[in-house]
Amino acid sequence: MVKYNETQLDQTFSALGDPTRRALLAHLADGECTVSKLADPFAISLPAISKHLKILERSGLVKRHRKGRRHIIQLQSKPMQAAMNWIERYRIFWERNLDALEKFLIQTHPNQGEPHE
Repeated sequence: MVKYNETQLDQTFSALGDPTRRALLAHLADGECTVSKLADPFAISLPAISKHLKILERSGLVKRHRKGRRHIIQLQSKPMQAAMNWIERYRIFWERNLDALEKFLIQTHPNQGEPHE
């Protein structure tokens, strides 16, 4: 059984639970960006964007570094990969169960899936 850092997963899923934060991450998937440029497409204040970015930083989904006075934000893949691994485990579980259900239904109701004339 794979061990997961529960705190990290909680922070990742919590951060991903907000549509603005997901949009920020989608923008960062194209490459690092300054905070001000990242905020441009959003109809919310720069302080509100900063609050979202702090949540993303705490979750480890983004990293901030400075170039002079500019704050550069960069996407980090490790927390997202851990979340994907966690989800994958349950995808496999449900796929197996749904495959077994399909097999059972075909065996018990062999003519149900055929088209009617």
